[in-house]
Amino acid sequence: MRVLIVDDEPLARARLAALLGECAGVEVVGSVSDAEAALDQLGDLQPDLLLLDINMPGMSGTALAQRLSGRKRPQVVFCTAYESHALQAFELGAVDYLLKPVRLERLHEALQRARQRLTQAPREAVSYLHGRLRGEQVRVALDDVVYLLAEEKYVVVQHRGGQLLLEESLRQLEEAYPDQLIRLHRNCLAPSQRLIGLKTLSDGRVLARLSGTELTPEVSRRNLPTLRRLLRMG
Repeated sequence: MRVLIVDDEPLARARLAALLGECAGVEVVGSVSDAEAALDQLGDLQPDLLLLDINMPGMSGTALAQRLSGRKRPQVVFCTAYESHALQAFELGAVDYLLKPVRLERLHEALQRARQRLTQAPREAVSYLHGRLRGEQVRVALDDVVYLLAEEKYVVVQHRGGQLLLEESLRQLEEAYPDQLIRLHRNCLAPSQRLIGLKTLSDGRVLARLSGTELTPEVSRRNLPTLRRLLRMG
């Protein structure tokens, strides 16, 4: 099992790493100090499980878990000094809720539960993007997304029901959903299943044809080979 430790306290990260070293079948693939860094590295590290603190500078652990809700991987085990977030943690689908200082026996139990959930899940659940609409927190299924466009401080999500604003960068989203989102240009992502064709203009520029919209975003030369390969694969 590939485990990523996310905690803003260096001593807490070191203790968890030491405990995991006593657990068979576990590989610590990373140890980061905040949720944003964890989100950045999901694509590269491909962890099966996050050992996640809740109270951290910037994005909280519960906010990160909300971003990942509905996904088979990574599963989440919260590791915190406070009992007050337990109900919210399980509502977000956490495997377990460990109180600091984490005991080895409880860590074994949490790892076993995570293994069972990873093994038993028959298929990937629906993935959701969480953002803001007129000041309210809302979510949209990734299957309903048409494209994502970077504009100033936000990412605008165009979906079948309208638009949504996200605070994550395109890079964070691309790495969080590497099997579902493809990059068209430095400022544009789209779900891979939306790509239905490429159109070459007389000046040599290439546009992407996407299902569900008349918008034809420009494709950068860097990303063109990947898109052509994807279309050949059907």
